[in-house]
Amino acid sequence: MATGPSKPERTPLQKRNRKVALIAAGGFVAMVGAAFASVPLYKAFCQVTGFDGTVRKAEAAPDKALDRKLTIRFDANIRELPWTFTAEQVTQEVKIGQTGLAFFKVTNNSDKPQTGRAIYNVVPESAGAYFQKLECFCFSDQTIPAKTTIEFPVVYFVDPKFADDFETKGKGEVTLSYTFFPSVEAARAEKRADATAAKHSSALGVPAKAGL
Repeated sequence: MATGPSKPERTPLQKRNRKVALIAAGGFVAMVGAAFASVPLYKAFCQVTGFDGTVRKAEAAPDKALDRKLTIRFDANIRELPWTFTAEQVTQEVKIGQTGLAFFKVTNNSDKPQTGRAIYNVVPESAGAYFQKLECFCFSDQTIPAKTTIEFPVVYFVDPKFADDFETKGKGEVTLSYTFFPSVEAARAEKRADATAAKHSSALGVPAKAGL
């Protein structure tokens, strides 16, 4: 019985090139996966460590305050939302380790409810590891009814270790900055609700709205 020509045996060089190609392909897949995971992982890392000026969430305030004051500045910004967002105080003076209370005001200028999420950071970045919050509107999405103004408190303190770190011990001023963006989670939930409504309408024989 005739058989087809046998495949030529790979040379050592061909085997090595194939191995390198497989390793490169595997590395590419890993890099793509890491790229998708990097955003939530980076955010979690920043919130735990205070890296990149990210403010940390604390469970309790320090037992004592130092006899040294810092000037805390407050900054408020809006991106892609029909809101007015302001800090009700420009600055505050607090002792290191002392609990501070600041207020921010948000007005929804539109004719329908809007949901936003505040992203925050601290300047200088080295202070991010020590500026911590006990209560903040930035920990979750905020839905503001139409033509409504809401006041939000922020309860914070600066960890006494701030005074010992060589990168921060000479600093006398810290800026806490917030920027409100449209909520990504709320937008996704709205799309899922629209898709579900369209599916149910089609199942009942009701034509779905254009664009769904």
